[in-house]
Amino acid sequence: PGAMSSLQRQLEIQESQLRRTKSEKEMLQKQLRERENQLQAMSAKFCSLREEQKHEEMMVTIEKENCSLRQVVTEQESKLAEQNKLISELQGTVSQLQAEVLTSRYHIHKQQRAQDAIQSQAETLQHRELRTRVALECITSRFERYRSKIIQATFSTAGSRPPQAEVTDEEVLEAMQKIINERMEFHQMLKQKGVK
Repeated sequence: PGAMSSLQRQLEIQESQLRRTKSEKEMLQKQLRERENQLQAMSAKFCSLREEQKHEEMMVTIEKENCSLRQVVTEQESKLAEQNKLISELQGTVSQLQAEVLTSRYHIHKQQRAQDAIQSQAETLQHRELRTRVALECITSRFERYRSKIIQATFSTAGSRPPQAEVTDEEVLEAMQKIINERMEFHQMLKQKGVK
């Protein structure tokens, strides 16, 4: 955005200078036309005086004025050529600045689209993370309830001492294995006595 504003300011300055230079060119062209008209008028006057062969001193003065006017016209034409050259250079600079402005706008738009895409991906990942966390909490809660029921069923068996503190998974498995072994032994004993 800073580079964009700088380019915009440069473009406005160059366009303002171009307008001013064109205005100066028009003024110079107007002055040049006026000088040429004066030169033509003086030439006509000079020709008329030569035909009548009057006022030789005035003819010398007119010739001097004609020389002066020719010099002015030459200077005006030189200035006009310089103004045309300057206008051409300014137009080239303005075109270059306009191209840079368009390029900067394109890059800004491209960066904005990339940023929007990244933002969209981040929001999608946040939603997935939230759903995963909720599912994990649900599974954990169900597992804890299931584990609690197993502990309750295991230690509520006759002859088992209820746990006084937090029970580890190994202790639960050990207690269950003990119950299974006792029941198998009891079943074997009944089979040996002939009870089915």
